[in-house]
Amino acid sequence: MSASSETTGRRCSVGIDFGTESGRVLVLDLDSGEELAVAIVPYRSAVIDRELPVTGERLPHDWALQDPDDWREVILRGVPEAVGKAGIAPSAIVGIGIDFTSCTVLPVGSDGEPLCCSERWRANRNAWPKLWKHHAAQPVADRLNEVALERGEPWLARYGGRISSEWYYPKLIELWLDDRDVYDAADAYVEATDWIVWWLSGARLRNASTAGFKALWSPDEGFPSVDYFTAAYPGFDAPTEKLGTEFVPIGTRAGTLRPSVAKRLGLPESVAVAVGNVDAWVTVPALGVDEAGAYVMVVGTSICDMVVHPKEIRLPGITGVVRDGVLPGLYGYEAGQVAVGDMLAWFVGTVAGDAEDPFTAYEGAAARIAPGATGLVALDWWNGNRAILADADLSGAILGLGLHSSPSEIYRALLESIAFGNRRIIDNFEENGMALHRIVACGGIAEKSPLTMQLVADTTGLKVSVAASSEIPARGSALFGGLAAGAFTDLGAAVAALKPEIARTYTPDDAAKRTYDRVYAIYRELYEVLGRSRSEWLHGLKRIRTEQHAG
Repeated sequence: MSASSETTGRRCSVGIDFGTESGRVLVLDLDSGEELAVAIVPYRSAVIDRELPVTGERLPHDWALQDPDDWREVILRGVPEAVGKAGIAPSAIVGIGIDFTSCTVLPVGSDGEPLCCSERWRANRNAWPKLWKHHAAQPVADRLNEVALERGEPWLARYGGRISSEWYYPKLIELWLDDRDVYDAADAYVEATDWIVWWLSGARLRNASTAGFKALWSPDEGFPSVDYFTAAYPGFDAPTEKLGTEFVPIGTRAGTLRPSVAKRLGLPESVAVAVGNVDAWVTVPALGVDEAGAYVMVVGTSICDMVVHPKEIRLPGITGVVRDGVLPGLYGYEAGQVAVGDMLAWFVGTVAGDAEDPFTAYEGAAARIAPGATGLVALDWWNGNRAILADADLSGAILGLGLHSSPSEIYRALLESIAFGNRRIIDNFEENGMALHRIVACGGIAEKSPLTMQLVADTTGLKVSVAASSEIPARGSALFGGLAAGAFTDLGAAVAALKPEIARTYTPDDAAKRTYDRVYAIYRELYEVLGRSRSEWLHGLKRIRTEQHAG
C-alpha cells in the first residue's frame, strides 16, 4: 500500500467506460468492491452520421464518426466530478483503467494529437475518428473476404470465415483509397482505447486484444502476408505501418499520469494507468466470470457476446477467437448483434413521438402478450448482422403483419428478434462443440428490460443472471486500474475480490420455451433464406436506397 493510500485509509481506482453516446466514470473501492460514485458525461456531438460539425458537409451513407474532444471532456469533467461525489481524497486514487467501443479508430500525428483536431485537417471528414458502426467500408470488407477465400487464407477461420466492415483493415484501406493525403499525414492509425491511454500517460502502446480481434493479428501466427493485402489492393504493401507490430497484453501497466493531465484532474502523478481495453471484453472479469461454459452478454446499443475456453476451436460465424484476448490463459471468443437498443429507439422514436416514457409503456404492454400471440417474427438486422453472418448490408424485416397488428405487438416481436438472434449465436457455439450452461448479462437493457431477459431465458432454455451493478464495463476498467497499481497479485485475485452480487435471475418457462421453439424454427429458416441463399434481395434494396440518396 502506498503512503498516500495509507493516509486516506482507502485504495480506490477510477474506471472510465467510453460508450457510443456518452462516457461513464466510476470510482471503485478496491478493498470493499463498493462503487462509490458515478459521473456520466454525454458527448456533445454524439454519433456524427449526418453532417460534419465544422462544415455542415453531408456525410455519405453508412458513415459514423466521433469527436475526440468529446472523449477528453469525459475525462476532464467526469473524473473530478466522480472523485468529488465519492467524498474521498484525491490521494486515495491509485489507478485508472479505460475501456472503449471497438473498432473505433483514428488517424493521429507523431505527437499523438488526432488529425481532426488540427486546423489543417478539421474540415476533412477522413481525418475524424471512425466509430465502430461506421459501415461504409463494407465494399472493402467484401473484397478482403473474396481474396482471402480465393487464396485459401488459413487465418480467416479465426474470424468465423468473414472479415467485418467494422474492423481495422476495412476502415484503414477505405482511408487509403479515399484520401491518400490524410493517410500519409497520419503517423499512426490507432484504436481509440489505445489513444486515450497515450493521452493520459504519454505511453504509445497498442493492446494485444484489439490487434487480435479487430486487426487480424495472432500471437502465434502474426499478420496475414503482404502478398494477401496486395492481391486485394495492389500498392497497399505496408499493412502494419500505421498499426505497428508490437502489442502488450491487457492487465498490464502502461505507465502513470502525465504531469499536465494529473494537474488538470487534481490527481497525483503516481496514479497508474492500465493498458486500454474494450467495453465488451472488460465485462467478463468484472462479472466474476472466469470459466468455460458461461456466456456473457453486454446488452445495450448493440450486443457483444463473449465466451472463454481452454482450447482454440475455429468455428464459423464468430467475430474472432484470440489467445489471452479476454482472460489470460484462455482463448476468448466474440460474437454479437449489431442493432439492439438503437433498434428499439428507432421504433419508439418513429411510433411514439413525444410520448412520455414510451419504453416503459411499450415494455408493459408487450409483457401482457403471450408467447407466439403476435403472429409475427422479426429479423433484428436494422444495422446489418454481426454474427453469425457478418454482413453489414443486410437489413431488418418483420413478417406476419396484418390489419390486426398493433404497435405493442410489433415492439414485442422486436424484443423476440433480439432473443432469437441471441439463440442463433448460442446454437452456433454449441453445434461446434462448445457447451454453454448459463448466461450472465449486463448493460442498460439487461437492467431496464426484465421482459427482454426473460425472453432470452425462454428462447434458449438457459438461466440468465444479471449483475447488481449498472456500471459493469466501468467497474471492469477500474479493476484493471487497480491491477496496474499493484493492488492485486494477478487478474484472478482481482476477479475474486471484486465479483459483484447477482441482482436478478431469470429461469426459463417450459411452456414458453415450447412455443418459442416453433417460432424460432420459422425464424431460423428466414435467417438462412434472407441472410444467405437470397441475401441479394436485401442487398439490392439497400443498394437502390444508397443510389437514390447519392443522387
